[in-house]
This record gives sequence, C-alpha cells and structure tokens, in this order.
Amino acid sequence: MSDTIRIIITGGSGRMGQMLIQQVLQTEGVTLHAVTERTGHDWIGCDIGEAMGGTAIGVLVTDDTLAAAASAHAMIDFTAPDATVDHAGIAAQAKLVHVIGTTGFDTGHLEKLSAAARHAVIIRAGNMSLGVNLLTQLTKQVAAALDEDFDIEIVEAHHNRKVDAPSGTALMLGEAAAEGRGVELDAAADRGRDGITGARERGKIGFHAIRGGDVVGEHDVIFAADGERIVLRHLATDRGIFARGALKAVMWGQGKKPGEYDMLDVLGMKNS
Repeated sequence: MSDTIRIIITGGSGRMGQMLIQQVLQTEGVTLHAVTERTGHDWIGCDIGEAMGGTAIGVLVTDDTLAAAASAHAMIDFTAPDATVDHAGIAAQAKLVHVIGTTGFDTGHLEKLSAAARHAVIIRAGNMSLGVNLLTQLTKQVAAALDEDFDIEIVEAHHNRKVDAPSGTALMLGEAAAEGRGVELDAAADRGRDGITGARERGKIGFHAIRGGDVVGEHDVIFAADGERIVLRHLATDRGIFARGALKAVMWGQGKKPGEYDMLDVLGMKNS
C-alpha cells in the first residue's frame, strides 16, 4: 500500500459527511479519494469542494461506490442502515477498511455486517469519541460494583433531525451497564413509559430520548438508589470529535485481519 491512505466518504452531502470530508482534507497521511451520494442526488457530478460552498478540489461526487472502491483503502460511512449494509458488501469485495458510524441497525442488518466482516475489516461504533468510550468503560465498572438497589437510567439528547432512538451511544452505554450487571440488555431494557405504568421494575435499564434544536450529543448514565445518585455524563459540543475518531479508526485498521472491531479496539481499551 502507498503511504497515503485513500478514503471514500459515503453520504457526502450530510452534516457528518461534510465534517468527515473537511477532516480528511486537513489530515496528513490520508487523501480524499471519492465522495458518494445516492443516485439522483443534486450533487452527483459536482466537485465536492464547490458543492460544499468552497473552491474546486478535483473530486467529483459519484453514485458509483463500486467503481470508487476499486482503488481505495478505506471507506467511512455515517449514512443509514440499508445503505451501510450495501456499502459493506462493496467494502468486502474490495478488501477496504470500513469504518461505520451509522446507527439504528436491526438484527438482520447486523447479521449482514458480520458476514461482510469475514472478508474485510469493519470498525463499527455507536460513537467515535474518546470521551464516550471512556464513559462506556466507566459505566460497565460502576454497574458491576453496584447491585440492583441502584436503578440504572440512560438519558440522551440530540438535534431535532436525528431519526433513531435511543441513540447508538445510548445503546452502547446500555450494553455496558448490562454487561457489568451480567444480564442481557434485550431482557433488561425499558425503552418507553407512558400512562399508568406501575412501579419501576427492579433491575431494569431505562432509556429516555430528548430531541431538539442543534444538540450535538449529550448522555447521562444515572445510578439511583435510596438517598444517593451517581451520574456519569458526556457532553459533545463539536461534531468534529466524531470525525477525528473515525480517521483514527481508519489508520488503526490498515493491515488488520478481517473481522468486527469497535473503538475500544482502536483505543487499546478492550480489556480495561
């Protein structure tokens, strides 16, 4: 492989796509190889620099992801579940490092990603920031240290255009809490309360989603018992933290064996 890592950004017109493009252009050792969008999008055939309101940079937006993948090294994907699954098949064919920040997957999607990971490096995380991954580890440790006298509630807030709830980060935190407790999240999760619900069931992990304005991302993990509460919190104020994390993942993934990885692998925190 050449010294410069050639990267494809999928969904380049989105807010996260544009942030990723800007981060790639500012980062040494990587180059913006291609930008893709869905067929029929207004940006197809346009120079991405001009489409984003700047000067031309010589990279045209394309809907032919397969052709772009033929000479790339990595793909960064913050799109939608169906699109990401399609991209994973292409990345597997081309043996790309596929960094996935997309959330909202169902079981069928995840099974297809696992199949693709037999042929390519897939690094998938509900959140790419260092702080959130530290919070995930802390959540697991605190949950393991406390018994079910402490109720666990996860509260997350995002901008008003986010389409999935709970957020991928909230689910990461829920998985960490469940792992610390030694239970399965599917069995312990309580995702909705409305009306006369009765008393809170002991051992449940509650989720609450707030949507409004331009909130980048806020997550609280609350451990509440009689007479005391422990609150673990992460506030994201700059979407650039996710782009920087995705670039770190791309660089880490070069030369790794095919398989499924996450940001704890990238950050060397897997066994901490």
